[in-house]
Amino acid sequence: MIWPRFAPVEVMVEMQFVSGFEEMHEQMSGYKRMRREHQAHLVKLEEKCKVDMEAHKTALDKEYDTLLHNFTRDLERLETKHQQDVERRSKQTSAAEKKLHKEITLKQEGDRKVYDLNRKKEYKANKERWKRELSMDESTPKRQRDLTLQSQKDNLKQHEAQEEQRMLQAQKQYIELEMRKFKRKRMIMQHEHEDQQLRDELGKKEQQLQQAHEMLVRHHEKTQELEYRQQKSVHQLREEQINKQHDTELHNQKDYMDRIKKELVRKHAVELRQQPKSLKQQKELQIRKQFRETCKTQTKQYKRYKAQVLQTTPKDQQKEVIKQLKEEKHRKLTLLGEQYEQSIADMFQSQSYKLDESQVIECQRTHEQLEYELEMLTAYQNKNKKQAQEQRDRERRELENRVSVRRGLLENKMDAELQQFNQERLERLHMKREKHTKELEAFDNESIALGFSTLSLVEVSREAYADEEGSLSGSMISLAHSNSSTSFPAGSL
Repeated sequence: MIWPRFAPVEVMVEMQFVSGFEEMHEQMSGYKRMRREHQAHLVKLEEKCKVDMEAHKTALDKEYDTLLHNFTRDLERLETKHQQDVERRSKQTSAAEKKLHKEITLKQEGDRKVYDLNRKKEYKANKERWKRELSMDESTPKRQRDLTLQSQKDNLKQHEAQEEQRMLQAQKQYIELEMRKFKRKRMIMQHEHEDQQLRDELGKKEQQLQQAHEMLVRHHEKTQELEYRQQKSVHQLREEQINKQHDTELHNQKDYMDRIKKELVRKHAVELRQQPKSLKQQKELQIRKQFRETCKTQTKQYKRYKAQVLQTTPKDQQKEVIKQLKEEKHRKLTLLGEQYEQSIADMFQSQSYKLDESQVIECQRTHEQLEYELEMLTAYQNKNKKQAQEQRDRERRELENRVSVRRGLLENKMDAELQQFNQERLERLHMKREKHTKELEAFDNESIALGFSTLSLVEVSREAYADEEGSLSGSMISLAHSNSSTSFPAGSL
């Protein structure tokens, strides 16, 4: 700002006040504009972080839902496979049972045919033997011999009928026993198969539970990483904004201090320029008076020196010497005049910046006030930075606590789910064992009611049939325990 050359001090102060107020208003407007920009940037960043977090959570939920859907489909496929296995094994068991019954029946029919053939041969042999024995006894009447032969035939036929009936009953009991053994063994095999299916299902669920827990932990870690990264970006932006604001405040404060100092110098210079002119003229006259007195003294000294030099100088050289002395005198007086003119100029220049005591005190107070304001601003900024750092540390601790609590809740949830699964597994295994035990007991009780002992059911079967899905292998049915024709040796009747 250019001040008028002879403007009053009051006018200068008023103009300085107006200029300072305008500049302060401009600075405050700049601060407000900066805060609005900073707030807008911060809101924009926070909104972006919020959108990113929502998208992140949506993606994680979708991934988790997809995993659960895949789990459901896997369990459905496993259940379908188990059901198909049960139906297939049921059909195989039914076919194996029919095949075993057929094979035993065929073997028994063959045994009966052999038995009938042997019985007929034995009957014919016995008949011939009886006839021969009776024919040798001529003392017995023929009618008596015929009655005796007929009686023996009737007894033999009756005995054979009883033995045949006993054999049929033994074959019936044998086939019923073997079929009960077969059914019991197949029931045990079905129980083992159901146990294995249950273990497969529980193992599959346990594996799925572990996979789900691993995904939840991975999601927690990804969310934690995103939260820390977002908080770091927000804190970094806040810190940059605070540093920028503080730099601007310091820059404006230093500009303000420089401006105040320059305005104070201008004010003092104007005050000095507005001093009375008579005071300056009086000082100038004193300097010029000193200059004239010095010139007179120099002239007197020159005359005495000239007289001394002419006395010792020849006449033919005196003109040349006088000319040199005049030139030397003129040169020295000119140099002396220039020195006094410079002294006058220096006097005016020094008076322009020579401050009185009140102005010196004012400068000192202004300097102290400006330094105090700078210290206050620096202290305020340091306090603001400290508070901002404390707020960031507090937000970090709060986030760490939230993450820790969320991790604890997640671990508790996983432990509860695992404990619930283990409890469910124990209950299902226990229920399955009880079910199988009751079914086997009911079967054994039914067998006892049918006349079979439990010991006979657990004996190794004399029939050879596949334990698993293979076909039944043929075998010869032993009837050693039955009463066949070999049970009647010749002559026993």
